[in-house]
Amino acid sequence: LSRLGELDVWYARIDAEQLLPLARSARNRHRVESSLGRARRRTSLQAYGKLTDVVDGRRRIIHDPPLLEPAGTSDMASLRKIFSDYRSTLAEERRLLLDRYRFVDAARKVVGVGSVGLRCFIVLLAGRDTDDPLFLQIKEARQSVLEEHLPSGPYAHPGHRVVAGQRLLQAASDIFLGWMSGPQGRAFYWRQLRDMKGSADVAGMSPDDLLSYARLCGTALARAHARSGDRIAIAGYLGSADTFDRAVRDFALAYADQTAADHTTLGAAVAAGVVRAEPGV
Repeated sequence: LSRLGELDVWYARIDAEQLLPLARSARNRHRVESSLGRARRRTSLQAYGKLTDVVDGRRRIIHDPPLLEPAGTSDMASLRKIFSDYRSTLAEERRLLLDRYRFVDAARKVVGVGSVGLRCFIVLLAGRDTDDPLFLQIKEARQSVLEEHLPSGPYAHPGHRVVAGQRLLQAASDIFLGWMSGPQGRAFYWRQLRDMKGSADVAGMSPDDLLSYARLCGTALARAHARSGDRIAIAGYLGSADTFDRAVRDFALAYADQTAADHTTLGAAVAAGVVRAEPGV
């Protein structure tokens, strides 16, 4: 990437079909094709059938505690109010698209490990008819852990920082990425709940497939750095030796050991009754 022109770097992308050659055996190729198929089906229409139901003749998000609970009256009023603020952060043509949907319902949602404790909601919008839904997810954004160690950055709003970062790093970002401030000055960013995202079954890969997948991930990461930083300076810093490669390997192994130790400590705390855990949640 350091040898390419600016536009060539900007337009570089990895197509999903490039994953297929990674699967050397027919069995693995079938698994990759199935994963791609599932990702393509992860749309708002799929979520519509899974996460909503008809209540008193009206479409509503289901009640599935503790992971999914209808928004209360105050939360619903706040979400409707800040919807227009979020809209203003979209590009003009995307505001026009969003205006073709109407606000139907909202719910509070529990999200992944890294976001536990942060406020998260999903909003159901409807287009011209009931078969044209759009699910948006609203996640609270906090100050980056790096900010206190670095000079002031260009983004005062944490949600703006998250959205700008994704748009810069990704070849094709979610068209509904946006941000705004909510009650008590909390920062949030918006995106689609499902826009054909998928993940690889790393645990089921053979060593050769894992190595190929790691190369693909490295390529995507390199492209993100090339778009957002000085790719020539980065290439010069890395050099032709494997010093950096070995440093990253050592860090990854130490991180894995620390994760295993942390999990053992957590398990002991649960067994001792210090931490309460609910099975299957």
